[in-house]
Amino acid sequence: MPSTLRYGSGLLDVPVASVLPHMRVSGTYSGFFMNLGSRVELDADGSEVGLGPGVDRFFSDGSLTVGLFDRLEVGTSLQSLAEESSGGNVWGIFGRLRLWRPIDQGLGLAVGARYLTSPGFGDGADYAPGRLGFADPRLRARYASMGDIDTNLSVYGVATAFLRGFDGGRLPANDMTFTLGYGTGMFQEGSALGYYGEGSNGWFAGAGVHVGLTDASLLSLMAEYNGFDVNVGAQVDVWGLRLGAHYLAVNHARPPGGYVSEYRKPKLGVLGSISICPNESGFRCRPRMMVRTEPDTIWIPPPPPDTVLIATNGAAPPVTEGEPATMCLSTGQNVELRITERGDTLIGPDRVPISTLRPVVAFAGSYAAGAFWFESGRVVVFEGADYGKSDDPFPIDCGQILRVGLYEGVPVFAVVTAERPLVMIFIPVRPGWWQRYERGVR
Repeated sequence: MPSTLRYGSGLLDVPVASVLPHMRVSGTYSGFFMNLGSRVELDADGSEVGLGPGVDRFFSDGSLTVGLFDRLEVGTSLQSLAEESSGGNVWGIFGRLRLWRPIDQGLGLAVGARYLTSPGFGDGADYAPGRLGFADPRLRARYASMGDIDTNLSVYGVATAFLRGFDGGRLPANDMTFTLGYGTGMFQEGSALGYYGEGSNGWFAGAGVHVGLTDASLLSLMAEYNGFDVNVGAQVDVWGLRLGAHYLAVNHARPPGGYVSEYRKPKLGVLGSISICPNESGFRCRPRMMVRTEPDTIWIPPPPPDTVLIATNGAAPPVTEGEPATMCLSTGQNVELRITERGDTLIGPDRVPISTLRPVVAFAGSYAAGAFWFESGRVVVFEGADYGKSDDPFPIDCGQILRVGLYEGVPVFAVVTAERPLVMIFIPVRPGWWQRYERGVR
């Protein structure tokens, strides 16, 4: 997912139902330009009393976020960097817990919270942090004529639908996400103040299209409604280095007398972010597309190996005893066979030595033996991660593994109980022999 302006991963100002991968650390700097000839002023009751001096400056924010156990994301933010007003900076902490994540595509669920400190202007009054990050002397925590404005703590729940896009043909791989959530605090407070904006009572939503440009770069196009504003933006991620541009509050039309509120004026902004992944090769963070699993296929069992038996002089081959064993094929099926004391492999109900059938004996499936990428020991790139060979080929029981994809025409398997992102994958080398590949091994 892209980087939010101040609160870790997400859209621009809207959280999503996913978190950063384990131990991924992301730092983000964002900001927007603001130019107002004059701006509205309020009295102690929250009523507009006229116009005061305008503002012409660049408001900027910074945040630092870390992912933990592929389930939790926590971070801190410093809002309105180099604040010139007497209100000073606004500090924040935030976190999100993933409750449910689809294995492939589907619905994800998460809960989270954001907490911001209040600015202080040295006059004994209590102030509230605003959704744009800067210290605002007009935004008080309480007014005599209306209820309290509590934007310090924002608690929310969010659901995100993760869907694969329209791949195929000349289209690059693309994913789509649709988010809907409800929150308190910043997502709904302040709508009683006309200059601050009319809210949705806590509901927020967003959508994104994520396009894989190359194996290590991703373009995200997004639109959202944060409870007050409609924001749009685009971000490009190349090996964890992310650059973006955004246009905020596009739903606020220009009033007859011109814009007089920072909150209700469209704003152009920029974003820069860098991520470090200690668990990845070179600490580089490869942006990942959604998992592309093979479509459901009805596999026809391979013909019994004895159907390719060739008898000599019309005589049936002799039956020989041996110890029962199985051989796992790349189709994901075990084939029964027997091994004699001399090491001969016997197949079929007649228990024929396989050596007497070559070169016409064949087993179902595709295998890596002989492929250049396998023989040269090249790293396998699967689901956006690098996997390297580990140990020598070995036999395995098909009941322990499950097909998860395809690489260069050869099926890729993982342990039945494995969770994504996969730490280990298995590739069939030849009938009965498998090569283990481990993530991050070179």
